[in-house]
Amino acid sequence: MKHTLLAVLTAPIAALLLSTHALAVVRTQVVEYKHGDAVLEGYLAYDDAIQGKRPGVLVAHAWMGLDNYAKQRTEQLAKLGYVAFAIDMYGKGIRPNNPKDAGAQTTIYRSNRSLMRDRAKAGLTTLQQHPLVQPNQVAAIGYCFGGGVVLELARSGAPVAGVVSFHGNLDTPNLADAQNIRGKVLVLHGADDPYVPPEQVAAFEGEMRKADVDWQLVSYGNAVHSFTIPEAGNDPSKGAAYNPVADRRSFAAMQQFFAELFSRSPKASSQPTPSSDSRLLPPKTRLIPRMINRPAQ
Repeated sequence: MKHTLLAVLTAPIAALLLSTHALAVVRTQVVEYKHGDAVLEGYLAYDDAIQGKRPGVLVAHAWMGLDNYAKQRTEQLAKLGYVAFAIDMYGKGIRPNNPKDAGAQTTIYRSNRSLMRDRAKAGLTTLQQHPLVQPNQVAAIGYCFGGGVVLELARSGAPVAGVVSFHGNLDTPNLADAQNIRGKVLVLHGADDPYVPPEQVAAFEGEMRKADVDWQLVSYGNAVHSFTIPEAGNDPSKGAAYNPVADRRSFAAMQQFFAELFSRSPKASSQPTPSSDSRLLPPKTRLIPRMINRPAQ
């Protein structure tokens, strides 16, 4: 009798919880946009259980292009309550599948920082124009190559509240441009990263100090390049390897940084918004008819 009564009393609560969970859906869209004559294909994600505008986060991919890893990080940010947009630095259909091709693509942009900045700005504008985004509440994060991209975006004077570089390159041929930085800077660095040696770190610190930027640099011991990317493997002697501890700590540091940038958590409002459709895209963008819905976690 007691078990029957307990089941009767708890059934409505369970149903309510299941109903609420069902409303929390991460919507994803492949978004086509342009930079000059170049056609680009980004990846957008947001939680449609949140009502109204919220902060946006631009995601700059690593050297292999806009791959599944970049998409997973974008969806992860959406689950935190942000409108997240993984930009396409290389162009529609340009998705390297080997280190040689990836290196060739990164060289194009690392050797032409103006092109790198302008390509990133095209993605930033697309994100800012999204109807669910507070355009003055946008941050940018990047991994490896993308970490360098978001730092250059900041140096360009782009209107971002802050940028986060995960194991990204810190060098720039335009040291004086740090005076253009309008937001805060967080660098999450592997202390043993052979691709970002101590002299590069020291030069970056000097650059930030001279320009009086609000900056932080967190150096993770026993971490090398690509420490947040599982596909990098587990052999640090190769110079790039996944480090689950540094991955977890750096993600937490990013969340704390965002809490400082934005006045309130976007998860504070949990009412559903209308389902995704083409009206949620900014002008001059096109929704590719492909969408994946995932339960919020």
